[in-house]
Amino acid sequence: MNTKFFSPLLFVFLFLSAIGTAALAQSQPAMYFCEKYGDDGEVGVADRFTTGYLTVIVKCDYALDLADCSIQLDKWNKFESKFEYYKKFTYVLEPEMKYVFFAKTDESDLSFDDPGFYRVFLLDAADRTVASALIQIIAK
Repeated sequence: MNTKFFSPLLFVFLFLSAIGTAALAQSQPAMYFCEKYGDDGEVGVADRFTTGYLTVIVKCDYALDLADCSIQLDKWNKFESKFEYYKKFTYVLEPEMKYVFFAKTDESDLSFDDPGFYRVFLLDAADRTVASALIQIIAK
């Protein structure tokens, strides 16, 4: 099996899936990524980053109505052709929040240590998906 062919094909599939998700996200919470959240807001918004710490942003037109929630990372396993659990971090929010950023804290490192494709979820207290997005991590 020629993996050089399937790797670009997988990226195209994931990219088109992300575009389709973004198009539907207007009525649902939208998730995206940036290098960090600074004094002036989001810095370096993209969907492709090098390994290391990132910030996950979730934006919505209405209150997210979340108190306890988590960010879960699933990594694409190219040998098994499926996403597999990678990491999960818990956070506490104010229910009325419409915009929130998730970054490195004392309890959550939010680090993408290995290159690859990741599916990232914002989950409510019952582990139901509130928002999700795909991201590619490359080596530094």
